[in-house]
Amino acid sequence: MRTRDENKEKAIREKAIEMIVKKGLDGFGVNKLAKAAGVSPATIYIYYKDRDDLIMQLGCSVAHEMMAHSLADFDPEASFAEGLKKQWMNRAHYFIQNPVSVAFIEQIRYSHYYEEIQNSMKVNFGKVMGHFVTNAIQRKELKELPFEIFWAVAYAPLYQLIKFHTQGESYVNQKFAMTDEIMMQTLQLVLKALKP
Repeated sequence: MRTRDENKEKAIREKAIEMIVKKGLDGFGVNKLAKAAGVSPATIYIYYKDRDDLIMQLGCSVAHEMMAHSLADFDPEASFAEGLKKQWMNRAHYFIQNPVSVAFIEQIRYSHYYEEIQNSMKVNFGKVMGHFVTNAIQRKELKELPFEIFWAVAYAPLYQLIKFHTQGESYVNQKFAMTDEIMMQTLQLVLKALKP
């Protein structure tokens, strides 16, 4: 049996993510990946059973990395305002610093792989965030809302600002860069909207 080589494994992972971002899942195959990563197809099968296993492992890995970054230094016992601010800061930092990983997850999100990936994330992430939201509702810092409404108000404004930032422009301005000041101004409006 051939041994694992961390450098080759890293090259395979990086090229696979890059290829899926550029060409989508339909344009992605093991032979193309092997050529792009400078390895033989047999080398890829040392690390992954098949194309589906590779995509699932990459999807889970990137999603868990994203969620871990979101929860870094996050305290579910914090006030709602402080906790949501930490979530915004962590998420903005990750999305801006890791645009390829974010684009990869967006590709996966609209595939049959995503449900299983999402289920693997829900266990810890859902538990921590559920506890945070429940605490905030009990302390009367947050309106009790259906999840979809809560998420749309709490996070969609942040993701729209990140999108404008990534594009470098908004619908009316040819140049746009998100600053902490802009993010905090938006967060204050969100917090006001979610107060009971």
